[in-house]
Amino acid sequence: MLTLKPIAIDTHRESIAYLGRACPHYRAEEFLALAKIEVLAAAHPHGAHPHGTQTADRGGPRIQATLNIVDDPALLAPDELGLSEEAFRLFGHPAGTPVTIGHPRPVDSLEAVRGKIEGHLLSEADYCAVMRDIAALRYSKMEIAAFLVACAGFMSTEEVLYLTRAMAGVGHRLDWDHRPVVDKHCIGGIPGNRTSMIVVPLVMAHGLTIPKTSSRAITSPAGTADTMEVLARVDIGTDEMRAIVERIGGCLVWGGRVNLSPADDVMITVERPLGIDTREQMVASILSKKISAGARHLVLDIPVGPTAKVRSHADAIRLRKLFEYVAGELGLPVDVIITDGSQPIGRGVGPVLEARDVMAVLRNEAEAPADLRDRALLLAGRLIESDPGVKGGQGIARARTLLDSGAGLRAMEQIIEAQGAPPGAPPGNGSRGLEPGTTGYEMLAPRDGVVQAIDCLRIARVARMAGAPAFKGAGVDLLKKTGDPVRRGEPLYRIHAALLADLGFAAELAAQDSGFTLNGHAV
Repeated sequence: MLTLKPIAIDTHRESIAYLGRACPHYRAEEFLALAKIEVLAAAHPHGAHPHGTQTADRGGPRIQATLNIVDDPALLAPDELGLSEEAFRLFGHPAGTPVTIGHPRPVDSLEAVRGKIEGHLLSEADYCAVMRDIAALRYSKMEIAAFLVACAGFMSTEEVLYLTRAMAGVGHRLDWDHRPVVDKHCIGGIPGNRTSMIVVPLVMAHGLTIPKTSSRAITSPAGTADTMEVLARVDIGTDEMRAIVERIGGCLVWGGRVNLSPADDVMITVERPLGIDTREQMVASILSKKISAGARHLVLDIPVGPTAKVRSHADAIRLRKLFEYVAGELGLPVDVIITDGSQPIGRGVGPVLEARDVMAVLRNEAEAPADLRDRALLLAGRLIESDPGVKGGQGIARARTLLDSGAGLRAMEQIIEAQGAPPGAPPGNGSRGLEPGTTGYEMLAPRDGVVQAIDCLRIARVARMAGAPAFKGAGVDLLKKTGDPVRRGEPLYRIHAALLADLGFAAELAAQDSGFTLNGHAV
């Protein structure tokens, strides 16, 4: 029998187990490195383990994990089994728990994956089985990658529906007792596009319920959850989220804690590094989350631009039709809005800078970014029009009234108070102690001209190289936008970082290509 030991390694949604090569109970050769094993909490059965130890209750608590072999006894004693942070969290037993390991039961759903690799159409039952096993972390990242690549090759429209329904069928599903629950989502890809943090308080102020769950960044400089965490705690579980929403009518929390469509969370960790982002998988990912969150009306923002996720209006129309079909079959009314994604929204790119822009809009400050304000009012207005008491076309006027009157700001203050101070904030200080990184570099215009284009992907890369979102004060502060005149030597944007090394990396990337086009020439 082995003793459980947590290993403080963040393996990001992958369960990893660590076994010493000198283990006296199991020969490491029996369990090859990178193979799957099953970890079981030991019980008090009557039998004996083949190695002379007690066996585990084969029906008791268990997880599957990928095995790594450890040669350093300072890291792991011979009679210990280590679990990564994710595996330890899922297993749910304290350090020191007696455990045994064994070979895992076969994952039958892999037959469906092999069928998809061979080009077959899968049934709804196939997708349900695959999603259950992925959510239970029975698949390795290699197996998940094989499934995703096979699906990226071809999926029928019906298969997208099956996948969406299967993803929504695992994990929690929230029910809000027949109240009018609405939600908003943007497909992403546009730096600084933090409209959710304005839309949610405006819709709350109108009286609709909007339990907003958002993601953290994986390859971008900030997700909505990262930016909201500048202002309030977002790492909130399902029960606390429900209590907040029932009390004030809305929230802005990280979706990773509320276990909505957990198979999607696992697959995203493989999709993003591989650059897999097909429209079929995008539709299933977004709609499964919204169905699980209990939404009964969804406004969906599809930005279109030369460096956005969707590059042409024709592609946006095809994506809109797929969203409408799948959502319609699942009984979720969806209002798809195609918007301008030709440049970043607002001025800030990075959590603190984006939070600054959001609060400037909610406070009606004169220098608040007009494009962020206008985009948020458009989306909030369309959600407000889901209220039967609001006539078509009147939603944006209602949203503007709520913003101008300060009702939206008061609703945001309610959210911040209900969710509590963010990690590391002094008591009662909220986000006021968080400032942009003091180490800065200005990207200067090499010539006179007019800004004709801004590359969203490049600006996001520069901001991430500067340290965002790991350091919330890092990022890019845009000082010029499309259509602005600029003189030689004027700053186009300012890079903020915490470390001189990060600043150097970001400045070097910006010097190679700033992401700006002046008078037809990239600079």
